[in-house]
Amino acid sequence: MVMFLFLVVALAVVVAAVTLAVVGGGENGPLPEAVPDRLRDPLPPDRPVGRADVEHLRFPLAVRGYRMADVDDALGRLGAELAERDARIAGLEAALAGARAAAPAPGERAAPASAGEAGRVSVEKAERGFAEKTEREDGEQEGGE
Repeated sequence: MVMFLFLVVALAVVVAAVTLAVVGGGENGPLPEAVPDRLRDPLPPDRPVGRADVEHLRFPLAVRGYRMADVDDALGRLGAELAERDARIAGLEAALAGARAAAPAPGERAAPASAGEAGRVSVEKAERGFAEKTEREDGEQEGGE
């Protein structure tokens, strides 16, 4: 009989505690609505993404891990910036290769030309070198598929 009374009192205490928690019990009233957790530190839209931006990027937790939309947005932005940088690097490497090809050998002497003419010629050679490299890479990609 003592055990039964103990269980009834314990059940009453638990029911009272749950009721107070749900109703809010007291001066504060009911609990406020929960604000959905969103990505607070997105990648900067006004400048290129740097290493520190990626290191400080933290995704909010969701029920089953991370919010897929936040992760997809961040990965899409990073992928686009990497592709843009790769294209820029390829263009600069091609221009450098073209400039090296246009430069005379150490023992040779270049024909004198005006500064404007020399600049135009080196730009044309760099563009031709870039076009040839692009055609070669396209041919290699098509051949590999």
